[in-house]
Amino acid sequence: MSVPLHLSDLLARPDLRLSVTYDVPPHLLARTVEAATVSDLLSPGKWLQGGELLMTIGLLLPMEPAACRAYVRDVAEGGAACLALGLGQGLPYQEAPEPLVTAAEEAGLPLLTVPDEVPFIAVTKAVFDARATEQRAALHRAFATQRRLTAAAAGDGLRPMLAEWTAATGVGAAVLDPLGRLLAAGEREPRTPLAQARDLLDRVAAHGLRGSASSTAGGQQLEVQPLGARRLRGLLLLTGRPDDAARSVVPGLVSLLSLELERRHLRDEPERRRRSALLSELLAEEHPAPGRARDMLHSVGLTTERVRGVVVEAVSGDGSRTRAGHDARTRATGAGSGPAAPEPADGSTSESSESAESAESAAQEMAADLALAMPGGLVRVVGGTPGGTTHDIPAGAPDRTPGGPSGPVVEAVVGEDLDIRDVLARFAPGRPAGIGPVTAPEAVRVSLRQAAGLLAVSRASGEPAEARQSQASRLLLDLGDRRTLQGYADTVLGPLDLADHGEELLATLAAWLETGGAWDATSRRLGVHRHTVRNRLDKAMDLTGRRLDDPDDRFDLWLATRIRRGGTPSPGPAGRPTSATPPPTPPER
Repeated sequence: MSVPLHLSDLLARPDLRLSVTYDVPPHLLARTVEAATVSDLLSPGKWLQGGELLMTIGLLLPMEPAACRAYVRDVAEGGAACLALGLGQGLPYQEAPEPLVTAAEEAGLPLLTVPDEVPFIAVTKAVFDARATEQRAALHRAFATQRRLTAAAAGDGLRPMLAEWTAATGVGAAVLDPLGRLLAAGEREPRTPLAQARDLLDRVAAHGLRGSASSTAGGQQLEVQPLGARRLRGLLLLTGRPDDAARSVVPGLVSLLSLELERRHLRDEPERRRRSALLSELLAEEHPAPGRARDMLHSVGLTTERVRGVVVEAVSGDGSRTRAGHDARTRATGAGSGPAAPEPADGSTSESSESAESAESAAQEMAADLALAMPGGLVRVVGGTPGGTTHDIPAGAPDRTPGGPSGPVVEAVVGEDLDIRDVLARFAPGRPAGIGPVTAPEAVRVSLRQAAGLLAVSRASGEPAEARQSQASRLLLDLGDRRTLQGYADTVLGPLDLADHGEELLATLAAWLETGGAWDATSRRLGVHRHTVRNRLDKAMDLTGRRLDDPDDRFDLWLATRIRRGGTPSPGPAGRPTSATPPPTPPER
C-alpha cells in the first residue's frame, strides 16, 4: 500500500527542526502533505490546490485578532495542510505572535515555526524528495503486481489472477458474465452483494466495451470495467479504493482477464456447435415425437414445459453492417488509393466477398452472445451468403424472397419464462427480430416459422415483433402495402366519407363491429340510445350497399375500419382496447 508523507513525518526530521506552536491534536498531525510553497500574500487561499505546507515570514501579517482570524480562515479554506512561520534575526518575527497562534488553534490549522538556520528551500526539498520516494515505491509496487498477475495468467482460469490482485492491492475483485452472473472472485465471497452492484453492472453492460462506471454502495467504492477484445465477454467488479500503484495496474488486469475470457470463448466453440447441431436435428423432423423433443431439450438443460422460437437478422436489410466493416478494412489497409484490383473470374467483386464474410462473422458472434444468455444455448446460424459459411436453409427459416433477410439469420429456441426482449435489447440491439408463439417442444418448428415471418414487420417497426393470437390481424395489416390497404378501405367506406355526419356513421360502425354486434354495448360506448345506433347503421348500410347479416360484407367493413385505425383496436371503457378478432356472430335484430 502507498505510504504518503504526513505532517508528523516532517516534525520527526531532526535536520528540519520544525516545531508546533500549540498542542496540535494527533489527527491534525496525520494530515498528508502533498507539496510545499511560500507566499506572503494576505489572501493566498485562491492560489492553493490542497494539501500544501504553506510557509511565510509574515511580512504583511496583520496583528489585529479579527484580521488574523480572516487570514488563517483564508489559508484553511484554500486547503492547506498546515501553516509554517519563518523566524530569525532580520525577519519580522523571532517567535510566533499570540494572535496568529490563537487564530490557528481556533481554526484547527496546524501552525509550525521554521528556525532561522533552516531555509525554506530545505523544507521544500524535503517534501518533494519524500513525494518522489513515494512515487518510486508506487511504481515498483505496480511492476511487482503486474508480474504477479502475468504469472497467474499463465495458470488455469480467472480466479488465480483475481486472488493475486486482491492479495497485492487489498481491493476486492470479481468477474461476471455480460448478464451479471458470477464467474469467479478473488475471495470466497464477493465483498459487496451483487444485488447492490446490479444497477452499475447493467449500466456498463448496456454500453458494451465503450465505457466504465463507479459508484458507492454499503460504504464501499464500486467500479465496473468491461472485459473483451472486440465484443463484451464479461465485467470486472472492483470493491474498494485502489491507491495510485493499484490504479496504474487496472488496465493490465483488464487486458489479462479479457484474454482469458477470449480463450474461454474459443474453447466453448465445440460445445456451441454441438448444441447448434442438436437444434438442427430437432427441426429436421416434420413431426417429432413429444417425448423425443422434450428429451432433446432436457439434455441441454432446457426444462420448461413450453418453448418458443426466435429469429434475428444479423445484418440490416441494406447491408449497413457489412458495409461498415468493409469501409473499416479499406481504411486500415489503404485500399482504394491505387489502381483497382481485378475482379474474380466468376464476376463477383472482392467487396461482396468481404461483405459476405463480415455478415457471417457478425451472425456467428451474435449467435455466441445469445447462446450465453439463453438457458440451453440452442442457437444456430442459418442461410449464409456466398463467401461465408453456408448452412442449409431449414423448413423453419425465412424464405429468401425480395424484402426478406439479405444475409444469414440467427435462430434460437428458448423457454417461455425467459425475458427474450431484454436479451435481444442487450445482445442484438436494433436488429430485426421475430418472436414466435409459445408452443410445446415438438411444435417449435412452427413457432420458428412464424417468428421468421415477422422479420419484415420488425424491420418496418424498428423493434422485435411478437406473434400473439390477439394481434394476428394487426400483424397481417402491418405486412400489407399501406397504399393498397388505404385504397381498399376508401373503396368500402368512401360513401360514408361523403355523407352528412359521416364521422358519426364511421365511429358507430367501428364500435358495433368491435363489440361483436352488441347493440347495448355499442350504445354505452358511444353514449347514445340503442335506437340511434340502429338508425346510424341502417343509414350506413344504405350508403355502402352492404348488409350486416352478410358475413362477407361484415368482414369487408370490419377490415376497412381496422385499416382506417391503423390496425389498432379502438379504446373501450376506461381506455382498454377491445378484441382484435372480427365478430363471427350474426347481428341482433
